[in-house]
Amino acid sequence: MAAVVLVHGLYHRPEHFGPVAEGLRATGTDVVVPKLHRGSLAADTAAVQAAVDGLQEPPIVLGHSYGGSVITGVQGAGHLVYLAAFVLDVGESAASLGGASRELQEAISPGPDGSTSLHPGQAAGVLFGDNPEPFAARAVGLLRAQAPGCGRGVPEHQSWKHTPSTYVVCAQDRAIDPVLQRTLATRCTYVHEWQTGHSPFVGRPHLIVELLLELIASSMSPQGS
Repeated sequence: MAAVVLVHGLYHRPEHFGPVAEGLRATGTDVVVPKLHRGSLAADTAAVQAAVDGLQEPPIVLGHSYGGSVITGVQGAGHLVYLAAFVLDVGESAASLGGASRELQEAISPGPDGSTSLHPGQAAGVLFGDNPEPFAARAVGLLRAQAPGCGRGVPEHQSWKHTPSTYVVCAQDRAIDPVLQRTLATRCTYVHEWQTGHSPFVGRPHLIVELLLELIASSMSPQGS
């Protein structure tokens, strides 16, 4: 059975990938959506590595935004997909690349325990502004607080150097500069550019489902085997 691991970004939850997971499962694809926010990039990477190791075949592993930092350090994937995400090289972190846009930085509110959260009104526009209002409102409602330091984490491995990979540039992104995305995309095997904002899985999950099914079909064809 084909398998996909979906890795969310900072402030997000697995539930944000619900429509994508449902679309894939309807085709018979095994889907795992690990929960992050475990306190550090290393801990988040370990959680995703455990999900990959628990599958019978090397899965397609998709990382969104900060999730790209996570999947960069994961080994054993059959294909990596970076969705408006960070493809980090040796010694790099999302923070060192200047990942968050000014609009995203202005939406961040510090908490008394060192955690941060996103102001709902600002997050709606920055992360989900190109989605219909009911979809955006639901996505904002799912956002959660984030422990400090994850964005400064440096992966121990750079799996994109020896694993086929696909980058999806979100050309209308207001959270991560599309110019930076295009630079990072040069590190990947294949590149797509979508006219979407930062979070196409909210209002246009079919785009992601179709891409992943194409990659599954390619991996199962004689040419892809």
